[in-house]
Amino acid sequence: MDYTIDAEDKIVGRLATEVADLLQGKKDPSFDPARESHNRVTVYNTNRMRTTGRKGEQKMYRHHSGYPGGLKEETLERLQKRDSRLVLRHAVNGMLPKNRLRPRMMKNLTLIKEQS
Repeated sequence: MDYTIDAEDKIVGRLATEVADLLQGKKDPSFDPARESHNRVTVYNTNRMRTTGRKGEQKMYRHHSGYPGGLKEETLERLQKRDSRLVLRHAVNGMLPKNRLRPRMMKNLTLIKEQS
Protein backbone atom coordinates (compact mmCIF):
# COMPACT_ATOMS: atom_id res chain seq x y z
CA MET A 1 0.00 0.00 0.00
CA ASP A 2 1.24 3.51 -0.77
CA TYR A 3 0.88 6.37 1.69
CA THR A 4 1.60 10.06 1.06
CA ILE A 5 2.09 12.52 3.92
CA ASP A 6 2.45 16.30 3.84
CA ALA A 7 4.98 17.33 6.52
CA GLU A 8 4.09 21.03 6.46
CA ASP A 9 3.68 22.40 10.03
CA LYS A 10 3.98 18.92 11.57
CA ILE A 11 6.26 18.25 14.54
CA VAL A 12 9.23 16.04 13.63
CA GLY A 13 8.84 13.42 16.38
CA ARG A 14 5.10 12.95 15.95
CA LEU A 15 5.50 12.68 12.20
CA ALA A 16 8.30 10.14 12.64
CA THR A 17 6.14 7.88 14.83
CA GLU A 18 3.33 8.01 12.26
CA VAL A 19 5.76 7.08 9.45
CA ALA A 20 7.38 4.30 11.51
CA ASP A 21 3.97 2.74 12.25
CA LEU A 22 3.05 2.81 8.57
CA LEU A 23 6.38 1.28 7.49
CA GLN A 24 5.97 -1.56 9.99
CA GLY A 25 2.38 -2.16 8.87
CA LYS A 26 0.95 -1.79 12.37
CA LYS A 27 -2.33 -0.44 10.98
CA ASP A 28 -2.80 -3.44 8.68
CA PRO A 29 -5.21 -6.17 9.80
CA SER A 30 -2.62 -8.84 8.92
CA PHE A 31 0.18 -7.24 11.00
CA ASP A 32 3.02 -9.60 11.89
CA PRO A 33 6.14 -8.08 13.50
CA ALA A 34 8.34 -10.76 11.94
CA ARG A 35 7.30 -9.96 8.37
CA GLU A 36 7.96 -7.06 6.06
CA SER A 37 4.81 -5.03 5.37
CA HIS A 38 5.73 -3.75 1.85
CA ASN A 39 4.06 -0.43 2.68
CA ARG A 40 5.61 2.53 0.86
CA VAL A 41 5.57 5.95 2.52
CA THR A 42 6.30 9.22 0.72
CA VAL A 43 6.74 12.37 2.81
CA TYR A 44 6.96 15.74 1.09
CA ASN A 45 7.62 19.31 2.31
CA THR A 46 10.19 18.09 4.84
CA ASN A 47 11.80 21.53 4.85
CA ARG A 48 8.61 22.90 6.46
CA MET A 49 8.58 20.57 9.49
CA ARG A 50 8.60 22.14 12.94
CA THR A 51 10.31 21.40 16.23
CA THR A 52 9.16 22.34 19.71
CA GLY A 53 11.07 24.14 22.42
CA ARG A 54 14.74 24.93 21.91
CA LYS A 55 15.65 21.69 20.14
CA GLY A 56 16.92 23.63 17.12
CA GLU A 57 19.82 25.03 19.15
CA GLN A 58 20.26 22.26 21.73
CA LYS A 59 19.81 18.91 19.94
CA MET A 60 23.10 17.66 18.53
CA TYR A 61 23.73 15.02 15.87
CA ARG A 62 27.11 13.39 16.39
CA HIS A 63 29.22 10.93 14.44
CA HIS A 64 32.84 9.86 14.73
CA SER A 65 35.26 9.15 11.91
CA GLY A 66 37.21 6.63 13.97
CA TYR A 67 40.33 8.78 14.07
CA PRO A 68 41.59 10.77 17.07
CA GLY A 69 39.77 14.10 17.18
CA GLY A 70 37.28 12.85 14.60
CA LEU A 71 34.06 13.73 16.47
CA LYS A 72 31.74 15.77 14.24
CA GLU A 73 28.80 17.61 15.75
CA GLU A 74 25.94 19.44 14.08
CA THR A 75 22.86 21.09 15.60
CA LEU A 76 19.36 20.19 14.46
CA GLU A 77 18.86 23.72 13.14
CA ARG A 78 21.96 23.53 10.94
CA LEU A 79 21.15 20.01 9.70
CA GLN A 80 17.60 21.15 8.89
CA LYS A 81 18.99 23.97 6.73
CA ARG A 82 21.54 21.69 5.04
CA ASP A 83 19.16 18.81 4.28
CA SER A 84 15.84 18.52 6.11
CA ARG A 85 15.33 14.96 4.85
CA LEU A 86 18.20 13.71 7.04
CA VAL A 87 16.45 14.92 10.22
CA LEU A 88 13.32 12.89 9.51
CA ARG A 89 15.30 9.89 8.21
CA HIS A 90 17.32 9.79 11.46
CA ALA A 91 14.17 10.08 13.60
CA VAL A 92 12.29 7.32 11.74
CA ASN A 93 15.36 5.05 11.75
CA GLY A 94 15.57 5.32 15.53
CA MET A 95 11.90 4.37 15.92
CA LEU A 96 12.00 1.21 13.84
CA PRO A 97 12.92 -2.15 15.42
CA LYS A 98 16.66 -2.87 15.51
CA ASN A 99 16.62 -6.06 13.47
CA ARG A 100 17.20 -7.28 9.90
CA LEU A 101 13.94 -5.77 8.67
CA ARG A 102 14.94 -2.18 9.46
CA PRO A 103 17.08 -1.58 6.33
CA ARG A 104 14.31 -3.04 4.15
CA MET A 105 11.70 -0.80 5.76
CA MET A 106 13.91 2.27 5.32
CA LYS A 107 14.14 1.52 1.57
CA ASN A 108 10.35 1.96 1.40
CA LEU A 109 10.62 5.53 2.75
CA THR A 110 10.85 8.36 0.22
CA LEU A 111 11.51 11.91 1.42
CA ILE A 112 11.01 15.01 -0.74
CA LYS A 113 12.10 18.50 0.33
CA GLU A 114 9.43 20.46 -1.50
CA GLN A 115 6.49 19.73 -3.68
CA SER A 116 5.42 22.52 -5.98
